[in-house]
Amino acid sequence: MDEHLNELISDLKTYLEYLKGMGIDSLPISKNFLERPNPSDLLTLQRIRKELGDCKRCKLHRTRRTIVFGEGNERAALMFIGEGPGYDEDVQGRPFVGKAGQLLTKIIQSIQLQREEVYITNIIKCRPPQNRNPEPDEIETCTPFLMKQIQAIQPKIICALGTFSAQTLLKTNAKITTLRGKVYDLEGIQVIPTYHPAFLLRNPDKKKEVWEDMKKIQQFMSQIERTYPEGKDSR
Repeated sequence: MDEHLNELISDLKTYLEYLKGMGIDSLPISKNFLERPNPSDLLTLQRIRKELGDCKRCKLHRTRRTIVFGEGNERAALMFIGEGPGYDEDVQGRPFVGKAGQLLTKIIQSIQLQREEVYITNIIKCRPPQNRNPEPDEIETCTPFLMKQIQAIQPKIICALGTFSAQTLLKTNAKITTLRGKVYDLEGIQVIPTYHPAFLLRNPDKKKEVWEDMKKIQQFMSQIERTYPEGKDSR
């Protein structure tokens, strides 16, 4: 025991000498180490939405009707992230409420969950004209707000819906056909890419592959329930 303690003391002295050599005369003490964080300092979805404001940071504000921020459980273990709002979403201000959204709801229910239990959002928050693909500058402008949403929610799993969602989250140019079927890590979050519901409406033969992806998500969700039997916030 004494030998182990002496070793720790020696290591500490070496570290302090290193800090002194770097011009650091004292050890910084984290505020969080001494006291609970002030609730006003916490990152919340409400604060992120307020920061977003009546966003005019990119050209999409000229043609949109509403900003579609996202909805669902603010402490969800599972997030679904699409590419951008469509016509119905732009009118209602809610994500995935058109035909593709109705299919997403069924997909969520297929793994014994309800929309209210997950969080749903998109890479970009404003509808591109004629539902065109989001452009790189639009994605770049909106991504910081998405990452703040992820930070605030702290999900365990993200289901990336479609090419643009998966490419943005995983920082890759690979197509969804290459990315799906695998599980990726995003700073400790399991990312599972799959086809976008709108794509499934045009290609119903791909639903079987999406079901395979959903089964992976269901397995992860079961593990989470076993780890946090009283809910994710009990961690």
